Amino acid sequence: MPITIKELHIKINVDEKSASQGKAGGSKNGNTAAIVAACVEEVMDILERQKER
Repeated sequence: MPITIKELHIKINVDEKSASQGKAGGSKNGNTAAIVAACVEEVMDILERQKER
């Protein structure tokens, strides 16, 4: 009998201190805003797909 996985939850922890060392502070804010905007867009797409069902 095959096993079907319906949901998969992935949790990660990111250490910003080691990632931000050596980068300029100004570009970090621009990248953060772009990432947040992309995440918001993806969430809105997911919510729209759920409404269609």
